[in-house]
Amino acid sequence: MRRLFAAAALALGLVASPMSSALADPACQNSELFSGKLLTDICWSCIFPIKVSGIPLGGGNSRVPEGATKKALCLCNDRAGLPKPGMTISMWQPARIVELVRKPGCSMALGGITLPISRRMQGTKGNSELDYGDSAFYHYHTYAFPLLIMLDLFVDNNCVSDGFFDFDLMMISELDPTWNNSELAFFTQPEAAAVADPITQSACVADAAAATAGRPITKMFWCAGAWSTSIYPFSGWDEALGSLAENTNLLAARSIAAAHRRGLSWRTMGDDALCAGRIDPMFPKSQYRWSMFFPLPEARSDHVTGESDWRWGMGKQIPAVGEDTMFILWRWVDCCSSFM
Repeated sequence: MRRLFAAAALALGLVASPMSSALADPACQNSELFSGKLLTDICWSCIFPIKVSGIPLGGGNSRVPEGATKKALCLCNDRAGLPKPGMTISMWQPARIVELVRKPGCSMALGGITLPISRRMQGTKGNSELDYGDSAFYHYHTYAFPLLIMLDLFVDNNCVSDGFFDFDLMMISELDPTWNNSELAFFTQPEAAAVADPITQSACVADAAAATAGRPITKMFWCAGAWSTSIYPFSGWDEALGSLAENTNLLAARSIAAAHRRGLSWRTMGDDALCAGRIDPMFPKSQYRWSMFFPLPEARSDHVTGESDWRWGMGKQIPAVGEDTMFILWRWVDCCSSFM
């Protein structure tokens, strides 16, 4: 049934794309997510390596994140509480779509429609000139996007760590009073005060170097690699000193970090997450990778949180029609696939 639904959605997207383009709102672009771009603009090789019983298939261990399980066999309880043996399966899976938009309610993932919510807090990409910068503000919308599960590819249903089997709207920042108020956001992450000093922020240079090499330092939870000296506060404001790709990816990372803090995103890797996802209030940076989908896709690669945009984000902005962005969030999943 899910294959039929996915095929129908893809066919509908292919037919509707020309009509959608003709009726497009210039302030809210259609990303054409459910169209042929599902085949051409997604990095399908980024699911590798797939580890089965600890053996990597389709690549080495260079892309396996820090903290992933190294077990070959596992044991989980079924619904009756009886233990069932199995083997471990691990891979990168597309898990979320995060879009960053300036127009409140604009949904590029849903064809460029505008959701019927308040029009307050119009965003801006800001601008920067030499050492003088303006502030940027974007709204975010997070969608569940378990693409491999929707297409019945590779993934056992036992490996659905968060219960999402279909495309679904999860969170919109227009309903979050902390997203447009950095001072209010501080009260949801009071630990930010402990790392808001020059010494801890200068330590983020190490995380920036590690992230650019593809290995972000998860223990340095306050760092955002080469994107910023701090991932705090979890709000939509940022200095517009970097590129559009860098600035909006930082805000997307903040939105996922905020979801972890609220128990809306779970840790899906590690020995203790083999049977079910675990609530983790801190942002597990190494669990995630990103690839831009709109305005210009990363169709052959992805990048880690904090990786310098010189490696992936140059020339990703199209004036006027390409100043909002959409990212695919890849998540490493360790799970236990039962023998029975």
